[in-house]
Amino acid sequence: MNSEWQAFLISQSAQIDHRGRVRFPASPPSAPCALMDLSHLGLISVRGKDAGSFLQGQLTNDMRELSLEHSHLSSYCSPKGRMLAFFRLLRRDEEYLIQLPRAKVQLVLERLRLFVLRARVTLEDASDRLAGLGIAGQCAEALLRTDFDPLPALANNAVHRGPLTLVRMPGPTPRFELLGPPPELAEEWMRLAPPAVPGNADFWSLLEIRAGIPSVHAETTDAFVPQMANLHLIDGLSFTKGCYAGQEVVARIQYLGRLKRRMYLAEVESPAPPSPGDELYSPRSESGQGTGRIVDAQPAGENRYELLAVVEVEAAEGGDVRLGENGPLLRWLPLPYPFPDEPIGATH
Repeated sequence: MNSEWQAFLISQSAQIDHRGRVRFPASPPSAPCALMDLSHLGLISVRGKDAGSFLQGQLTNDMRELSLEHSHLSSYCSPKGRMLAFFRLLRRDEEYLIQLPRAKVQLVLERLRLFVLRARVTLEDASDRLAGLGIAGQCAEALLRTDFDPLPALANNAVHRGPLTLVRMPGPTPRFELLGPPPELAEEWMRLAPPAVPGNADFWSLLEIRAGIPSVHAETTDAFVPQMANLHLIDGLSFTKGCYAGQEVVARIQYLGRLKRRMYLAEVESPAPPSPGDELYSPRSESGQGTGRIVDAQPAGENRYELLAVVEVEAAEGGDVRLGENGPLLRWLPLPYPFPDEPIGATH
């Protein structure tokens, strides 16, 4: 973490552990107007004359749709077509930024560097050069409009003011991310802090879950094809952009196969917190690989958790999916976007 940003957070009563995790001990689990540090997210900077074409050949979304005014979601796949990472892509001047969990930065950075070859591209870890904050709640638009007018009108759209970039996040709760150098970002934090109250990263992650936005953690690396995680429903996957790692597998599922699993939003009451990669079970399961796996989960009350899970469609529709073989029953919640009307069946 940037030392200047770290010192600022500590001045705002944050506690930072040896792994760089930030917490505001006095903060409520959720708040109607919340201000959150996003240091759990890291950044990869991609620059150079060939930066756009290089990324076009690596990622699942179409780089031609990315602009200064529009960010988008995308993923990086293995040759088997399964996601190694999921992230947001932004454009700032001539720089492309890949924003993903900080724990994933080195893995993705090192793998991308293997494919640079003769491309005129520079890749670097920008996690300490820029900082990020999030603001969520009905207060967000009014507070931000003082410095950003007009605000980005649609989800994933961006506006820029000097060195700061503001992105509207998807989901049912009004939510924005502000990205920029630590000194300027600290000034914005101080301006937004009343009435917004400091919140923790797990609340931001909970809002991502409620928005139906997946994540890829160490426990789920190389576990899901993009369609299983609904990337085709959240504008994170292009079927017309051309080749990239894993593209043949992803295209074959789209045009020749049918998905047997897809991602659902659910809640569960459990004395122990569910975690990414935890297995789910149902007596309706048709495979020997388990009914499904948790994508991400966050607390939403006492012994209550909301989660995203990739689950066999037939088992999910049967309504008897459990956390663990004999664990508590999951209760499905509506996603903020619809599934396609066509049936989903067989073999992936």
